[in-house]
Amino acid sequence: MTGKKSTAKLHHYVPQAYLRGFATGQARIRVIPLDRSRQPYTPSVKNVAAQNHFHTVGEFEEPDAFEKALSDVEGQALGIIRGFADGEFPPSEKDRWAFAHYTALQSVRGPDTRRTTEHLRATMVRLEVGAGGRKNVGAWIRDNLGFDPTLDQEAQIWDEATQPGGPPIGFSNLAHIQNAVETAIELTPYLATRPWALVRFDRRSLITSDAPVSLVRRPEDEPWEGVGFATAWGVTFPLTRKLGLLMSDPMAMLEGVGVGDSRVQQLREMVLAGRIDRIQSGTTAMEKLFNQHTAESAREYVFHHPEDERFVPANLPEPDLISIKPMGGLVDMDFDGEPFFAPNRREGRRDTRRSAERQDVTTSEGSN
Repeated sequence: MTGKKSTAKLHHYVPQAYLRGFATGQARIRVIPLDRSRQPYTPSVKNVAAQNHFHTVGEFEEPDAFEKALSDVEGQALGIIRGFADGEFPPSEKDRWAFAHYTALQSVRGPDTRRTTEHLRATMVRLEVGAGGRKNVGAWIRDNLGFDPTLDQEAQIWDEATQPGGPPIGFSNLAHIQNAVETAIELTPYLATRPWALVRFDRRSLITSDAPVSLVRRPEDEPWEGVGFATAWGVTFPLTRKLGLLMSDPMAMLEGVGVGDSRVQQLREMVLAGRIDRIQSGTTAMEKLFNQHTAESAREYVFHHPEDERFVPANLPEPDLISIKPMGGLVDMDFDGEPFFAPNRREGRRDTRRSAERQDVTTSEGSN
């Protein structure tokens, strides 16, 4: 008799095999919660960076099909990391693209990406509904939700949409997976076309986190400015406690050269061929660069080998699953039910709106 296929329940958003690179021989890893009310503990890696049914998709014939697909991607990436450790560096162009894709996917697959997407959508709905005014909420519902609301439904949606933080919005597992896959595909070229430095540590060690891919802003950027994969000075990825990958800015070699210059394409070809990649010894400064950015990028947890506590930065951030936050202006505005475009709006409110429109709606926080 053929039994029903078993479905994996606990889904990791940071691979177990990756975490073993920071664990003991018995696969124990030290976990530091960013929530100060919780104490550090030392579980097995199988119980770290995981949620029940995080990738389960009921629309699929096999609900854990994406989890199984991830296992293939992770297996290939972990094989490449083992190759790096054995001196197989720089990688072939095929492996370079594969590992760049794995890195991009790792940067967007966690619960922080999901929560951030939900938060941004709620913020935009709040702006749309609030700016349209109370009397136009019915039209917004018909245009966006596809039904004719009752007066009670209009009132409920107005109240929910215009409350601080916007309405409660949740993305399905399928929507999160689709967003993560599409975003990773878009980000992959920004990683593959950066010069890679493989940094080997002997006496010092690296930590990791629940969001291990970190963006390093340019030295000249202001602290309040956002940083992205296209604009970052560097991207750090601790591969094991003794091995880190730094992806630096290729355009630093072509200062003052325009994007259309033939030298840009030549540099891109050189980078993809690994001709600019290098292996370097890990210094104290390099350890601090990696570990500081890893800690700053963490959302809820920092992980490290039980013997490496001294390499954890002293000032860890507060837990925060939202990596992109609205700022000022329209986002903080209270809505009084009048549409923004009404001719009889108070002059003070019009001045407030004009001032708000001059501000950025969103900015990327921190290094991730």
